[in-house]
Parts: sequence; C-alpha cells; structure tokens
Amino acid sequence: MLTVLLVIFVLCYAAIALEHPLKVNKSASALLGAGLLWTVYALSADQPDAVATQLAESLLGTAQIVFFLIGAMTIVEVVDAHNGFAVITDRIRTTRLSSLMWLVGLVTFFLSSILDNLTTAIVMVSLMKKLLDQREDRLFFAGIIVIAANAGGAWTPIGDVTTTMLWIGGQITTVAIMKAVFIASMANLLVPLAVMAHVVRGQTVVAPPRAVGEGEGHQTSAFERNLMFFLGLGVLVAVPAFKTWTHLPPYMGILLGLGLLWLVGDLVHREKDDEDKEHLTLVRALSRIDMGSITFFIGILLAVATLEHTHVLSGIAQWLDEVVGRLDIIVMLIGLVSAVVDNVPLVAASMGMYSLSQYPTDSFLWEFMAYCAGTGGSILIIGSAAGVAAMGLERIDFIWYLRKISGYALLGYLTGAALYVLQYQLTH
Repeated sequence: MLTVLLVIFVLCYAAIALEHPLKVNKSASALLGAGLLWTVYALSADQPDAVATQLAESLLGTAQIVFFLIGAMTIVEVVDAHNGFAVITDRIRTTRLSSLMWLVGLVTFFLSSILDNLTTAIVMVSLMKKLLDQREDRLFFAGIIVIAANAGGAWTPIGDVTTTMLWIGGQITTVAIMKAVFIASMANLLVPLAVMAHVVRGQTVVAPPRAVGEGEGHQTSAFERNLMFFLGLGVLVAVPAFKTWTHLPPYMGILLGLGLLWLVGDLVHREKDDEDKEHLTLVRALSRIDMGSITFFIGILLAVATLEHTHVLSGIAQWLDEVVGRLDIIVMLIGLVSAVVDNVPLVAASMGMYSLSQYPTDSFLWEFMAYCAGTGGSILIIGSAAGVAAMGLERIDFIWYLRKISGYALLGYLTGAALYVLQYQLTH
C-alpha cells in the first residue's frame, strides 16, 4: 500500500509541476490525487471507520486554513474595491525597479512577522498589481514576496504556522525564538534580495495605465478609502491577538473581522443606490476571490494528510536519524523536503519523533526547525502557503518559479542556516 500511495503522490506532484505542458489545471491534479490517495488508503485498511475518522480530522485542519484564506482574500478584495491600496501606492515615489524591490522585500518581511506569511503574501502580491504593469516584473516581485514572507514569518511565534505549532507545543518560547532566529531569517531575505535587485538594476518602474473614465460612477471618497484600508489592515493585525486572547483558532478571528468589515461597509454605503454600491459589497468581493487556488489548496493538504496518517513522514524522519545522524543536517534536509511536502505535517512528525525530555524547550533542534521548516518552503512555489497563494493570484508557473526564483531562495536558505549554526556555536 505504501508504495502505491507514494507513486500516486509523486505522479500528482509531477502533474502539478507540468501543468502548462500537460494543459491540465493544477487544481484538478491536486483534487484527483487527494481522492485517489484516500481511496487507496481506505480500501487497504483493516478498519475503514478509523480511516473515516482520520479523514474527518484532516478535513477539520484543512477547513480552518481554507476559511482563513477565504477571509483574508475577501478582505483584500474589499480594500481593493475601495481603492484602499492607494494609501500606500500614492506614497511610493521611486521610479527604479531595484529600489522598489528593496522596499517591497523589507516591508513584506516585517509585515509577515506581525501578521502571518500567508496574509502578507496575499496583500503584497495584490499591491504589486497596482504598482507594476509588466507581468514579468510582477512575477519577479512575487518571488521576492514569497521569500520575504516566509523569512519574516519564521522568527516570530505568530508569523508562520509551523513556528506557531512549536510555540503552542512548548518547544519554543516567544523571546528566545525571536532572538535566536532573527539574524538567520534576515539573511534568508537579504542575500537573494541583494542579488535579485542587482539583476533588475537600471530598469524603471512601469506603472499600470490609468484609463480615461476608469471607475466612473464608482468613485470612493478619501474617507472611504482610508477607512476600509486601515480597518481591513487592523482586522488582519488583530487576528494573532484574538487567538492569544481567546485561544480560538485564527479562522474565527478572521471571520469575526470579516463580519465587522461587512457591517461597516453596509453602514457607510447605506445611502447610495444599489448600482453604485454593488461593486463595493462583500458579496461582490466573495465572487472575485480565486476559488481555483482554494480548491488546489484543499487538494494539496488532504493529499499530504494521507502520508501523515500512514506514517510515511515519520518513517522518513526516523530513517534520516539512523542514516544521517547529525542533527543539523537532518533539520536542514527536513527544511528542503518542506519545499515539496507541506511543512505542517513534517514539523508535526518531528514533534512526535523527538521528545521534550530529550530536547528541552528552546534547544537547538526546535529553534533550527522553526527556521528551516519556515523558510525551506520558499525554494519551490508549492512549498508554502504564501507560495500557493501567490501562485493562484498571479498564475505563476511552477517551472518558471523553479528556473527564475528557486536558486535565489536556496542561496538565502543555506546562508541563513549557516549563520544560525555559527551563532549557536558562539553563544553556547
């Protein structure tokens, strides 16, 4: 059974990677792969009821992420409909592409540490559509946004789901992880950012043309733009605080914020005609989000869940422990594997494999795991939630990202890893 599952999984990922040559949508491949994996697992299991229970557990975890993703994407669409991103774009005066790349990379890095890498990637990739007209430029910037979002999310407990898992599990503490991983995470961004900014040196920013009459009859006031922008951003910022305060999952915070945004929008536009306010409503925003990327996300997460429940991932981790032996190399390899396989079950398997009695809170293993699992996903576009979101928003081709961005991401990953190991040796 395990061999069949691995073959299906590999074929599924190959179909996703070759989406454009095959002319088969990646969402179809992901959903088909997930369905086949669970079907084979159920048919070969001795207790089908137990498989159904495991599927329900996996679906619960997947649904939480999907609800959060839908909420975040809808908020971004509402802000966009009100032209709220003009609050930022009107203040960006640089005409050099390299300067803009430095600005976008650093803003994404620190915004991701406050929000989370998925939400930050959605916001920043959407913002690039307002700043850049050339598709090739937008794709290049999407690459640095994915790298910056994952690097920024790795050094805070709320910035990346894997870091949050380690934080909640007691493997790391807030201050310790921020002190230990910040330098490595910053290097993970700065090295590829410096090289990529050098590649685009001398090029100028080509802004999207503003068509005559664009938005005619659908103008929003400065008050409406500022209100929806800062309210939308405030909702996203408040989600981690909501989770800490209530101990409820993040998707409840995003749904609560979405309801608040919906209420405020209806009150602000209540005096307008239906035709004038129709494009500003949450109903319209919900219709504009990319459901193709949502279904792709569902398929990927459910496909990976079968490998978790059949103990394939934990088996790989144990095999690495026996064959490799060195803890730093093992963790780096887990980070590299997270570029292909979702880092959540990888970290979950690692948390189950190594005990806190053997590796106590804030030990080398857990801190290095937070860095490697959080940033290793940048190496491939499908390796992180931020990458999947950017892939859906900008229709990024897997092979294009592999050729144009993966090398820079790998360079940053290795540099940050080396710096963390050096820093740990000097401070311990």
